[in-house]
Amino acid sequence: MTGTFVALSSDETTAFLDAHPAHAAALVIARLIERGQTLACAESLTGGLLADSLVSVPGASAAFRGSAVTYATDAKSSVLHVDSELLARCGAVDPEVARQMSTGARVLYGADRAIATTGVAGPTEQDGKPVGLAYVGVAGPDDVSAQVYELRLEPDIIVRLMSGGKYESNREGIRRAVTQVALGLLLQDIERHPLTDHAL
Repeated sequence: MTGTFVALSSDETTAFLDAHPAHAAALVIARLIERGQTLACAESLTGGLLADSLVSVPGASAAFRGSAVTYATDAKSSVLHVDSELLARCGAVDPEVARQMSTGARVLYGADRAIATTGVAGPTEQDGKPVGLAYVGVAGPDDVSAQVYELRLEPDIIVRLMSGGKYESNREGIRRAVTQVALGLLLQDIERHPLTDHAL
């Protein structure tokens, strides 16, 4: 796998979850517009929730290009050109799959940046992978490599969110939690790279 792999700790995941998702989406759109950059999504686990969060922001069309909801495993290959042999060998929930999804979406939509999500929302494990395991791929404008983040949403994290009345079920909680963390990771990645002169 090219790029960087980061396994988020429980504390780091919780920190991202403590941010309001609508606020994170608005900041992502604002930062992209400041830089004159565009964004695309490739969604599996989140099933369109990332795109919904982004297009809820007024003026999002200035930066957001679109989202490919490749929920079926074969769609990841046919739409995003994820390696079919990799999918057959490792399944859809894999860090390299997340990386290839993000770079595939970037190419598909002609965007400067792309973000991808894949994982197990439950209620049962998938291909031997546990419920709550997710990968987020973030492809930037500099090259075709991407950051890949591993999230392990432990039951106590989701229970805490559900007890606050935010989610109706564990499955919904995982999908929305991954959406929120993904937006935070994307914002972090954008802000890690300062504005260049031509973008001012």
